[in-house]
Amino acid sequence: MSITQSDVAYTAVATAENGRDGRVATNDGQLDVVVNPPKELGGSGAGTNPEQLFAAGYSACFQGALSVAARNENVDVTGSTVTAEVGIGKNDEGFGIIVKITASIPTVDAAVAKDLVEKAHQICPYSKATRGNISVELNVA
Repeated sequence: MSITQSDVAYTAVATAENGRDGRVATNDGQLDVVVNPPKELGGSGAGTNPEQLFAAGYSACFQGALSVAARNENVDVTGSTVTAEVGIGKNDEGFGIIVKITASIPTVDAAVAKDLVEKAHQICPYSKATRGNISVELNVA
């Protein structure tokens, strides 16, 4: 399900210079980082890389979705964390990414945590955007 331009509540704007070996900054000045490929991809590893930025955004978004799912179920997830691991590698079309999401929810038992993570995966905009495009593995710590 897509949204229309009139449904947009917020738009983030970032500009990259020199691709994976340069700089990326947001138009509001909140983010301005040097980007370099990781050593594993032949880069210097001196800056951050797009996979780290994607992992940061996905983990934050998923944590928000987890909170929504928990509120909907009247479950307390205080102290929970979400870790996103983003891998990049060669595939038939050049390169692709995979994601592993691990949620730690110390206030609930494993079955409830698993249910909340599955529900969060249905709510999270990053999960919706990647569904059917990349492999996303869900885990509970």
